Amino acid sequence: MRADRLVSLVLLLRQHGRLSATALARELEVSTRTVLRDIEALSAAGVPVYAERGRHGGFALLPGFQTELTGLNHDEALALLVAGSRRGAQTFGLGAALASAMRKVVDALPESHRATAAGAVQRLLIDPETDLLSRRLVAEEVPDTIVAEVRGAVFAGHKLRIRYAAVDQTPKWRTVDPIGLVTVRGQGYLLATRSGADRTYRLSRISAAEELAEPAQRPDRVDLDRAWQERSTQFRTGGDQVAVLVRVDPARRQDLVGTALAVLAEEADADGRLRLEVTFQDSRHAEWALWQLATNAEVLAPEWLRTSLRDRAAAIAACYGGSSC
Repeated sequence: MRADRLVSLVLLLRQHGRLSATALARELEVSTRTVLRDIEALSAAGVPVYAERGRHGGFALLPGFQTELTGLNHDEALALLVAGSRRGAQTFGLGAALASAMRKVVDALPESHRATAAGAVQRLLIDPETDLLSRRLVAEEVPDTIVAEVRGAVFAGHKLRIRYAAVDQTPKWRTVDPIGLVTVRGQGYLLATRSGADRTYRLSRISAAEELAEPAQRPDRVDLDRAWQERSTQFRTGGDQVAVLVRVDPARRQDLVGTALAVLAEEADADGRLRLEVTFQDSRHAEWALWQLATNAEVLAPEWLRTSLRDRAAAIAACYGGSSC
């Protein structure tokens, strides 16, 4: 770990020119005392790092100092920087490793390309946290210890024991054969099999995990993108799903589509509203999603959903109309 940190420290100084001990500590996620010890170690090893005193002082490298990181051209490094801008590394507990790797990628570029590559990344946005006319997405927090166990089992090809809480169920221990990890809009998922059947587990619902020594029963190769598409399709078309016919204000269409599982049909009404047939995971999901749209959406079918929304609205109106809640 210390060797990696020393390399990162050198790369930070090469890329920024001069940094204070406080700034270096923040970038490396260590204390300033650790930074000072690392600076001493680098000096003892012959790395030409020196201190500049004063208000705007800090640590810097002698001009012309070169490291041994080579081999990437401009476009290759740019591709890696763009890939690194995704939030998957954070979801799978690799944020610190990603930051270190990105510093090495930038340093591997010729000096003439370094600034243009870093600037180009700022012009690209991958998997944004918000969508037009949509609510802010909040990435789920998963303890690093759990992510490390799950990730280790996936990479090593070992069975995994997890304590998992399905929706509306108490947590239970399960032993699964992990296949891969997927991150979608800030949410992480474990693709696995259990007793030969496909299973998908949301990482945020795993309260404990243990990598086992026993080899996982899984194919040597996997097309993770295809597997995710197949499971997504299965999820949208199975279970106790509810189909709803709804008229919605075009300005709120994205809010409706963003909460539904799938859009089965869509057409425009004469008054400018949109008529959509959408599916939801279950009755509670449907009622919750349509309630959020208030008068900007009207459920046409099924009748039980219309009745449920009407009764809820009537109860709130009575509460605020003088009756006790």
